Amino acid sequence: MILLYPPVKIAVIGATGIVGREVLNLLEKRHFPMETLHCFASLSSKGKSILFSGKNIPLETLSEDKLHGIDLAIFCTKKEVSSKWIPYLARQKTIVIDNSSAFRLDPDVPLIIPEINLKMLAKHNYVIASPNCSASIMLMALFPLHQYIPIQRIQAATYQAVSGAGFHAMQELTSATQAVLEKKPHTPKEFPFPSAFNLFLHNSALNADGYVDEELKMLQETRKILSNPHIQVNATCVRVPVLRAHSQALNVTFTQEICPKKAYELLEKAPGVKVYEERSKNRFPMPIDAAGQDDVYCGRIRKDLSCANTLDLWVVGDQILKGAALNTVQIAEHLLK
Repeated sequence: MILLYPPVKIAVIGATGIVGREVLNLLEKRHFPMETLHCFASLSSKGKSILFSGKNIPLETLSEDKLHGIDLAIFCTKKEVSSKWIPYLARQKTIVIDNSSAFRLDPDVPLIIPEINLKMLAKHNYVIASPNCSASIMLMALFPLHQYIPIQRIQAATYQAVSGAGFHAMQELTSATQAVLEKKPHTPKEFPFPSAFNLFLHNSALNADGYVDEELKMLQETRKILSNPHIQVNATCVRVPVLRAHSQALNVTFTQEICPKKAYELLEKAPGVKVYEERSKNRFPMPIDAAGQDDVYCGRIRKDLSCANTLDLWVVGDQILKGAALNTVQIAEHLLK
């Protein structure tokens, strides 16, 4: 496997975005061994800096000469930026971890969740993809069960926080909520519809079959991560007026019966997963519990009364952390020699 030899020369592309900032925070918090750090952002950040480990790191704009000699590039950008720059970096033998959807379904690019398919990392040829946040959160909770009895089908309903669309989306929810409470007009800019006191279909592209991209990512990426092209995933993804952490109602059919008690046992032992509930108080995982936490929270596991070999689960996870930045940094840590 192509490895990183510390100390590492790192570039974070998209450093000022919500995922990029969290990546920087985790690199510092987890003491990632680095020799140099370059932070790249859009032209609007030119001349500005970002704080890292008590130092102001100048924000740079992307160019080939500035990327020369980088050991590890972490992309926290839209797929268009990744598609343009990652092939160049791979040709110069820079290891790249990409948070966008640009290369996730490329058969030559491993799509990695370290707790699930770390062995696939050895197959990378300088480019590694980190999965969609909703798929990552879902599979963290389901993989321990899938290892015990294989999954046939997943029916998912997601309740997705606005921070999945970035800082400005969070600001819009806050200002929109205030406007509604003060009975003032508010026009949404980050979303197609009002986010305060409202729900709407996930704001990714809608295809001819009536599915949005986010829903199809959950199907396609699940199949790739689990190396199972036959597993069925049907998702409905909705934006909700929550600042941070996605929630999911999962209805999962297995090849054989699995009882809730066994499911709890498996999940309580699973790395990166936290069973969190107080049944006597009707309290189960909430976004305010999981926001800012590394673990994916799960609970309310029960048998489906209408379908054999099927369980219902409630899952909540911080989509900025395990759904993006944390997963990325964990991949980088596994690349260290």
